[in-house]
Amino acid sequence: MKVLILNPPYFPKYSRTSRSPAVTKGGTLYYPFWLASAVGVLENSGFEVKFIDSPAQGYDTKKTVQIAKEFKPELIIIETSTPSIDNDIKVLESIKNEIKKEMPTFTVLVGTHVSALPVETMKKSDKIDAIARREYDYIVRDLAQAIKAKKDISTVRGLTYRKDGKIINNPDMPPIENLDELPFVSEVYKKHLNIQNYFYAAARYPMVMIITGRGCPFKCFFCNYPQVFSGRRYRLRTAENVVAEFEYIIKNLPEVKDIAIEDDTLTADLDRVKKMCRLLIQKGIHKKVKWYANVRVNLDLESMVLMKEAGCRLLIAGFESGVQELLNNARKGITLEQSREFAKNAKKAGLLIHGCFILGFPGETKQTIQKTIQFAKELAPDTAQFFPLMPYPKTEAYQWAKEKGYLETEDYQKWLINDGQHNTVINLPGLSAKEIVQEAIKAKKAFYLRPSYIAYKAKQMITKPEEIARTLKSSRTFFKHLFK
Repeated sequence: MKVLILNPPYFPKYSRTSRSPAVTKGGTLYYPFWLASAVGVLENSGFEVKFIDSPAQGYDTKKTVQIAKEFKPELIIIETSTPSIDNDIKVLESIKNEIKKEMPTFTVLVGTHVSALPVETMKKSDKIDAIARREYDYIVRDLAQAIKAKKDISTVRGLTYRKDGKIINNPDMPPIENLDELPFVSEVYKKHLNIQNYFYAAARYPMVMIITGRGCPFKCFFCNYPQVFSGRRYRLRTAENVVAEFEYIIKNLPEVKDIAIEDDTLTADLDRVKKMCRLLIQKGIHKKVKWYANVRVNLDLESMVLMKEAGCRLLIAGFESGVQELLNNARKGITLEQSREFAKNAKKAGLLIHGCFILGFPGETKQTIQKTIQFAKELAPDTAQFFPLMPYPKTEAYQWAKEKGYLETEDYQKWLINDGQHNTVINLPGLSAKEIVQEAIKAKKAFYLRPSYIAYKAKQMITKPEEIARTLKSSRTFFKHLFK
């Protein structure tokens, strides 16, 4: 039985798997790692799978439909996101209309948006046969097995589908507990994707993205994945299993310079991180490839030193705001002093920092935005991003904005501006959605166009030539967008 797994076309280089899906100013394009996991599960279960990442390959809808028609799948799995949902449904309809002339095919949508709004999404098109809610690796496997055996899909947990004109929600699929039993996504990349197509502005090129744990135990009110997709309980691959994937990458993708650990928060379990680091050192892997990860700012210096020794090059930290009241309002659970200590310790340990900041939290004003910009300059990370707050459906941020009457629109396409870059749809008292977006652009200029920052980057490229390629690659795209 043939299964088509599709990251559908939208804007060129549209990063659908990102926590804030968009076309980025720095040229970042995420791997479709959730889809890749499902591909591996299906292939291990004996299904023939074609995996297409249209934004990475530069395929438009016409090309994508042509490939799908030639493959003749019986089951199609399509990833979605909030800003692209209407487009994604149109792509599904185009494929189904073309394929149905030759054979029946079952179409399924997956991802954060449809997990949050399965019934609403099903009502948008009668061409959508089903939605696999939340983590879908085993849902689509069970569905494929049911279709192949011509069994009733009412037994497939986690599925929303139509029956006799009604929309049915099957019971939830329990979260996957033993993550070690999942295939390496890097094996799927090797077989199906061109890793040269993917880029992260703070990473050395080329890089790969892996997941070593699912879920996040922290309570940030804005973060999409823990609230509507993977949950707030952190489930882990063993340190041995993670290190085995590092070894696979070194052997089979030797051109890779950085491995991105895309867990929401790698350091939620420090004991496992330390065990992983010791194994990387014992096996000599730390000398062969570097890596980076998303972390919390409560990470201590001793752990940073061990991570650095084990090959960690970069820490990605959510500083978010330079105003404690706003951090509290967003339930971030950190303090400004922790952020300062984190930045100081990371530099002591010889680690680079990519700092993440969000504008538009409850209580935000133009004055607090200036404090955040000054705080970013004080912390002086190697790179920084300033995003407007994007409240995704069913998150606490969305509910807050809706209850307060701050939502400018519920047209999901408006979560992006016309060229696919980040937008916000929140009008705060004294601060409109348009102004928040403009302030985010000003913040980037204020951070990156400082003479001191330019001098720092020039010195870095002289003293650390391994950083030249990623700096030049990201800056070309970044400055093109910044001064558009």
